[in-house]
Amino acid sequence: MTPVLELDRVSFAYRGSAAPVVEDVSLTVADGQSLALVGESGAGKTTLLRLLLGLTRPTSGTVRFGGDELRLGDRELMRRFRRGVQCVFQDPYSSLDPRRRIGSIVAEPLRSLGLETRHTAGPRVAAALERVGLPADAAERYPHEFSGGQRQRVAIARATVCEPRVLLADEPVSALDVTTRVAVVELLNELKREQGLTLVMVSHDLSVVASLCERTAVLENGRVVEEGDTARVLGAPAHPYTTRLVESVPRLPGPRD
Repeated sequence: MTPVLELDRVSFAYRGSAAPVVEDVSLTVADGQSLALVGESGAGKTTLLRLLLGLTRPTSGTVRFGGDELRLGDRELMRRFRRGVQCVFQDPYSSLDPRRRIGSIVAEPLRSLGLETRHTAGPRVAAALERVGLPADAAERYPHEFSGGQRQRVAIARATVCEPRVLLADEPVSALDVTTRVAVVELLNELKREQGLTLVMVSHDLSVVASLCERTAVLENGRVVEEGDTARVLGAPAHPYTTRLVESVPRLPGPRD
């Protein structure tokens, strides 16, 4: 089966830089599968996400969507790509325009992709807000009227309103408190089951990775050093760097500690 997203020996270096940010990375993401990209800050996780989003061109190698090379000049392909791949960002407040009502924010992908107009988007916006557990009057309110967790639900509604195949998430719960984080993780799991979403997620939180993703790729200095089933990678790591990541997770002391 053709992967929905694929990185084939991809490298990326900033102009004038001697060292690449990511180097010789090959990853495949199948339909309905979820993949976590983990590693320390500066490992190249967000750069890979930008490459998968088509926001950055690789210095070498190929990014493919549905088997087709992602060519930014191919308008038809990029139209299919923009409808099929959406993103949720880390900070739910800065990613939402404070001057616009929630209904207008969530409808933006529908309008920009030509799927609905401002006058016809209402029912799909209402359904998207309902799916993420927001009240019926949310569409008429502004971002500052919501909590951080509710704003992230708005961001998820915006990303899923056009029913994409793939959701790319950059630290989607790191800006939230623990209780809210659990609720948003449960929401993402529910959307995965109900909509068959493919999820690619960058995260420092290995507990979130274990809850959401079947596969995990571990990055160190721009290279994938380990990849496989999440339970195996986190439970019995084969690479010393992965072992250090797992051992660095804070744990509550036991009754005898």
